[in-house]
Amino acid sequence: MAAPEKEVAKSELPDPKEVAKTYAEVAQRASKLLADHIQKQVKKGISAPADELGIAQAFMDMMGKLLANPYRLAQAQMNLVWDYFSLWQHSMMRLTGVGAGTPVATPAKDDKRFKDEEWQEHFLFDFMKQSYLIAARHIHDTVSSVDGLDDQSQKKVNFYTRQYIDALSPSNFALTNPEVFRETVKSHGQNLIKGLNNLLRDVEDGGGNLRVKMTDTTAFELGKNVATTPGKVVFQNDMMQLLQYTPSTPDVSKRPLMIVPPWINKFYILDLREKNSYIKWCVDQGHTVFVISWVNPDERQAEKSFDSYLLEGTLAAVDAIVEQTGAKEINAAGYCLGGTLLATTLAYMAGKKDKRIASGTFFTTMTDFADPGELGVFIDEGQVSSLEKKMFERGYLEGSEMAGTFNMLRANDLIWSFVVNNYLMGKDPFPFDLLYWNSDSTRMPAKMHSFYLRNMYMKNLLKEPGGIEIGGVAIDLSKIKAPTYFISTIEDHIAPWKSTYSGARNFGGNVRFVLGGSGHIAGIVNPPAANKYGYWTNPAAKLPATADDFFAGAEQHPGSWWTDWQAWLLAQDATKVPARDPVAGNLKVLEDAPGSYVKARLDAKKAA
Repeated sequence: MAAPEKEVAKSELPDPKEVAKTYAEVAQRASKLLADHIQKQVKKGISAPADELGIAQAFMDMMGKLLANPYRLAQAQMNLVWDYFSLWQHSMMRLTGVGAGTPVATPAKDDKRFKDEEWQEHFLFDFMKQSYLIAARHIHDTVSSVDGLDDQSQKKVNFYTRQYIDALSPSNFALTNPEVFRETVKSHGQNLIKGLNNLLRDVEDGGGNLRVKMTDTTAFELGKNVATTPGKVVFQNDMMQLLQYTPSTPDVSKRPLMIVPPWINKFYILDLREKNSYIKWCVDQGHTVFVISWVNPDERQAEKSFDSYLLEGTLAAVDAIVEQTGAKEINAAGYCLGGTLLATTLAYMAGKKDKRIASGTFFTTMTDFADPGELGVFIDEGQVSSLEKKMFERGYLEGSEMAGTFNMLRANDLIWSFVVNNYLMGKDPFPFDLLYWNSDSTRMPAKMHSFYLRNMYMKNLLKEPGGIEIGGVAIDLSKIKAPTYFISTIEDHIAPWKSTYSGARNFGGNVRFVLGGSGHIAGIVNPPAANKYGYWTNPAAKLPATADDFFAGAEQHPGSWWTDWQAWLLAQDATKVPARDPVAGNLKVLEDAPGSYVKARLDAKKAA
């Protein structure tokens, strides 16, 4: 194969002794890892592979349905042959200099795999790229249009077919990726040796399982260059620490603001850097900001339930905030799963005639789980039962397992790009605060997570009046009369905005729904100074019946939804009081923000 000549720099040949030494070290480490793996398997014993996820069964069902319609299968094959014929014709015309015209297949605009110019300019790489895209399109179209397949099986087939297609991209192999090819020639293969070392390091750090390192975790320290907004821990129990941030304005809103983050991830996604910190921005707008920092649970929290997260989490935080500030009413905001918990808390308090939370804000929050998006692939009786068995054996769901699931939803960006960078290019991961946060995984208590999966995702009971009961109180979202603000994002793959919209319509009070641009994180962490993405609102007095109706009548606005939310919140109550210093409150200061609970990293424990 003729290699691209450009950018192939002259370089010194590597020292043969150093190469031999490197290979010897690699071989020794690889041998040890293999021996450890074999030893673990011997201890476990030999057992037949189990199809716990139901993947094999789903594909068997798909093939049976597909073969039952030979005409459609033959038609698909003919379409594939025609596309390949067109590609061959296109390539021959280009090779002879006649002019190729429009490519047969082109990658999506946001597909970063083929951004290198050689994928377009070099004849062979362009041919491989288009050939792959044609095959990928053919496979996807064939498996996604099978008649008679049940919905759950179809979702599994579509999802795992995409994983297969993504894995086979020519960008993922050394000889078919022009960037890797150039680097291999330039460095005389040193990139591949370094890459193998990186691979072995990640397998070792993962305890025998590959855990791709996404960023340089040593470049960040909580309280130093991430999670830097000043404040104090003013309360803690077995479930959480409560942080109160130091005011930056002489006067503050009368109602303090409580933020409830998800316990699937840590709260500092809202406080990564000063310039994009939602927490810092809220403080600067004159809010007395409190944030719940959840404990990273282990076997000691195995029996902690969803009730525990409400009674010992959000409700305990409300009690502490009221005691600390003397305020009779507070505002509350919840992110994703934290929003689901906040909604449940509001319904619980409504059942208790407790009106201390005067408004609720929900970031990408689902309360109606009828359509959970691609996460639904992982949730059925077989998979949940299998997961419960693992969880109850150790008392929790390991954080890396949850992180791996979310990474698979965006495999090209969150898996394969790092495979290419770390293992083929032989580069060290770039220090990136967002990826540092993403790799800072948290565990799930077994009892709580089982309740959440079964009652929310599988049975969708939260939307049903009295469908679930917390602390002896029947939960009914329609009893929530406090004004609420829902912000969802149009590209959200974790909490699809149409699902969050359906849930918002179950609340009993005045609801403002806002649709932001971008996705689950970027659409929320969108400071006004960036002037990005924009958002949509619908001027109707009541929420339209469907999400499509909402969008059809929506008005688009530039910039960040943060300013819209601030105006909405002040419209509820704009009363000001002197700034509240956490040191001067009624509760004892325990330590500086961000506190100790958030600093418990699972990967640090494994490395120690």
